[in-house]
Amino acid sequence: MPGHDKERRGGSAIAWYRLDAGAVLEQLQSGEHGLDEADALERGERYGPNQLPERAGRPAWLKFIAHFNDVLIYILLAAAVLTGVMGHWVDTVVILGVVVINALIGFYQENSAEKSLQGIRGMLSSRAHVVRGGGKRDIDAAELVPGDIVTLRPGDRIPADLRLLEVHNLRVEEAILTGESTVVTKQRDAIADEVMIGDRTNLAYSGTTVSAGTATGVVIAIGEQTELGHINGMLAAVEVQQTPLLLQMQRLGKGILYLILVVMALLFVFSVVLHDLPIGELLLALISLAVAAVPEGLPAIISIILSMGVQSMARKNAIIRKLPTVETLGAMTVICSDKTGTLTMNEMTVKAVLLADGGYLVEGESYEPVGALSAEASGEVLDPSGLPAMTQFIAAVHLCNDAQLRQGDDGRWQIIGAPTAGALQVLAAKTGLRFDDAELIDKIPFDSAYKYQATLHRIDRANRILVTGAPDVLFAMAESELGEGGVRPFRRDFWEAEMARYARLGLRMVAAAYKPADVDVRRIEHADLGDGVVFLGIAAMMDPPRPEAIEAIAVCQQAGIRVKMITGDHPETAMAIGKMLGMRDWQDAVTGARLEHMSDEELGRVAADHDIFARTSPEHKLRLVRALQARGEVVGMTGDGVNDAPALKQADVGIAMGIKGTEVTKEAADMVLADDNFASIARAVTEGRRVYDNLKKTILFILPTNLAQGLLVVVALLAGTTIPLTPLQILWMNMATSTTLAFGLAFEPAEAGMMRRKPRAPGKSILDLHGVWRIGLVGVLIAGSAFWLEAWLIGRGHGDAFIRSVLLQTLVMAQWVYMFNCRIQDRFSLNASMFSNAGLWLATVVLALLQLAIFQVPAMNRVFGTEPLPLAYWGIASLIGLAVFVVVELEKCLVNRWQRKAAAA
Repeated sequence: MPGHDKERRGGSAIAWYRLDAGAVLEQLQSGEHGLDEADALERGERYGPNQLPERAGRPAWLKFIAHFNDVLIYILLAAAVLTGVMGHWVDTVVILGVVVINALIGFYQENSAEKSLQGIRGMLSSRAHVVRGGGKRDIDAAELVPGDIVTLRPGDRIPADLRLLEVHNLRVEEAILTGESTVVTKQRDAIADEVMIGDRTNLAYSGTTVSAGTATGVVIAIGEQTELGHINGMLAAVEVQQTPLLLQMQRLGKGILYLILVVMALLFVFSVVLHDLPIGELLLALISLAVAAVPEGLPAIISIILSMGVQSMARKNAIIRKLPTVETLGAMTVICSDKTGTLTMNEMTVKAVLLADGGYLVEGESYEPVGALSAEASGEVLDPSGLPAMTQFIAAVHLCNDAQLRQGDDGRWQIIGAPTAGALQVLAAKTGLRFDDAELIDKIPFDSAYKYQATLHRIDRANRILVTGAPDVLFAMAESELGEGGVRPFRRDFWEAEMARYARLGLRMVAAAYKPADVDVRRIEHADLGDGVVFLGIAAMMDPPRPEAIEAIAVCQQAGIRVKMITGDHPETAMAIGKMLGMRDWQDAVTGARLEHMSDEELGRVAADHDIFARTSPEHKLRLVRALQARGEVVGMTGDGVNDAPALKQADVGIAMGIKGTEVTKEAADMVLADDNFASIARAVTEGRRVYDNLKKTILFILPTNLAQGLLVVVALLAGTTIPLTPLQILWMNMATSTTLAFGLAFEPAEAGMMRRKPRAPGKSILDLHGVWRIGLVGVLIAGSAFWLEAWLIGRGHGDAFIRSVLLQTLVMAQWVYMFNCRIQDRFSLNASMFSNAGLWLATVVLALLQLAIFQVPAMNRVFGTEPLPLAYWGIASLIGLAVFVVVELEKCLVNRWQRKAAAA
């Protein structure tokens, strides 16, 4: 990919890390004394400020207007205009009120993605230490230009992308870009091979932080040309993905629109030609049809159900930022997860200690200093104080160590210092061994040029040089090794073979050694380690997988959701963690170097076939998400660093870490995990599937009523008779009673076996053939009952207002009993669980109060054209509703019997 393996500057692409320092300075026309002021000013005008570009968001009024862009809203707006022209102002006001309420609900749901870009801009350094004209200056970081010489000190936030020229023990925290949990040791030499971001050790990146050491570097990229700027550009370019639910609702809305338009056109022609109806009366009837057929309350009901899902997920540590995300979680087919901190603890932990006489396993999964030591061969738990060689090893890793282990006010154990050194301090604390009498005399700090550190300690009235560092470096020093029987010749072959075994398990290793020193020695130099070094052993450590993540991955795989690990870490580590997590395809890790040169088509195949991707860059993550989406997958993506933000925004569900995640990542995400725990994702998927089931039940509940209302209007026009209900009465049913009853379905609990179902097909309509059949059946039943009742009432000489009141109550009662039918789609609906759903009974009470109000309150009678009903007619409406309930339950029984026979055949 252009710009991924090369640094960008002024439109050119140069692999700066592959050039030596002299060639870099020559290419940039700079020198060790820096630029002069005139040259810096000229370059500032040419390249612009060292800032990320501002992007203006849409004004609030435009966002509000956008929520009227819906086909069903168009129908209602047209109906409002026509009723206004005809002078039916009450109808107009009510219809417009419904439209505005729906728009307001959508407006307050919307979250601005611009905050994520502001978050990235906030990560840039505000000041920079530069060398210009041979003198050192402190300037605004925005004034930096390519070719400037920048000095770095501990704690500095690096102000631009730099090619390092001089390095003194420089270590940089790059997790925001690479996702790697450990600090990166930097150097100045050119790198011959093409490598990914995490392996470009002679570059320092804008926005990362100096953990230790000092350095001097030359600016090779500023502003949007930096790696951080590149991520910012990718984030801004990512288009917001429409959720499966919104796509399905758009298709449903268009289907209803086309059906209404066709029916209205045919009825208009039919009524004008055959019945010669007055245009005003005909238009009012057609408006009634439009209002009847449009499920006005559906957007509000969907918002209510989604909002309840949001509250439920928040109680389970999953904070939803965008309402449709609730449903999308239930549709996920792939979860792409970062490793560090999500699948793992992000707490480096020693898992084994290798000494000359054998290996020892160390229990414990975090920084908490609790865990026993046991012999690797026998499993016997051992007391470290009874093992002289172990005691010497623990003394070395504890005393020759700059990290500190502390317990915070919240009870959590924390490491102050490098994670690797911290893991050794936790190991020492687990053993219970103490060395309070040890006195530090002198030390050689860790230096990347030597890859070890050493201390001179007085222990038990004797001086001893303690050394910790890279095993291969200490191998070269060692002349002997310490076993339980004493000092003996060093066996390099043994140690290298054992180290290779641990490396295959994805463990990182730190070695320890010592050398006796004279009592009068007060200082140590590197030369003092030239001979007489006694090798002690190796600590093998890793960032362990979360125990709950192992269970959660098993749940996801059972639910048909494939979990993929995309990390900036090394392949061996990623595969070892994948095996421990129980991932299906852990044997082969695809590296970023392989992904780099793949076409989109080839990348799509690899993304589908493999589950572990290592040494990846932000652009690789984004391409992988897009490749999976192109294959029809609904993709969730987790992450915590700014390097994850573009992929999170591109994913159907972006999932950010709430504790260790950056603000940039949280703003780009759809969901934030309050506990940084992958298991919370599995719980959120369960809730998402429950919400989708309840949404489907709600749609199957609402649409038959709309169909019944539409049939009343259509048949009346075809017959040339009076419309049974007024537009306001129809709106009352759609907005007041339907919404109230649908609220009861929102509380339905998850159905048994839900997480053993495969994810639904992303393109599958929310209404299958059986759903359409059920809507048609119930709609015809309700409409037929209403026509029969209307004819019976006309025969008894009742007036229009009374007949409409009885019909309105009958339709509402049919809605109420059909709500119970919708609780369970394929079994008998009345069971014990319905008494635990308080929403059903709350909705019933509210509905009764609303119906009493519309029939018994004089003001409501005048507005809606209703009359008080004798008790007998409430009973007739209830009997018709009961008949509808029985017919639907019989239909369930017959359909289930037919499906079982078809499956058996």
